[in-house]
Amino acid sequence: MNNERFEAGLEVRRAVLGADYVDNSIRNADDFTISLQHLVTEYCWGEVWTRPGLSKKARSMINIAMLTALNRPHELKLHLRGALRNGVTKDEIKEILLQTAIYCGVPAAVDSFRIAQEIFQSEDA
Repeated sequence: MNNERFEAGLEVRRAVLGADYVDNSIRNADDFTISLQHLVTEYCWGEVWTRPGLSKKARSMINIAMLTALNRPHELKLHLRGALRNGVTKDEIKEILLQTAIYCGVPAAVDSFRIAQEIFQSEDA
């Protein structure tokens, strides 16, 4: 494990997904899942999310579309919250999800709209 890349990834991961969520994920990892936590933190967050080519906002927008296409509701919930932290507006999320309806299918977009609405309601509460 590259400690410098892991630490950079941990910082970005906490900023986007929330420190409580990330710290709990790592703290609750066991012998079976800790390697995945290290992999995700070091490579996903430390190698890719720290690159200068795209803003965190743009990366969040791309993730919303990809997670809708892949039908990954748990990850979509996390990344919708992260997108809001990264400055993606509700209107931009709506437009992303409308775009996914055309290219990923209406059922995928309907589910993602439902999930986004739940997140918005919980964030507004």
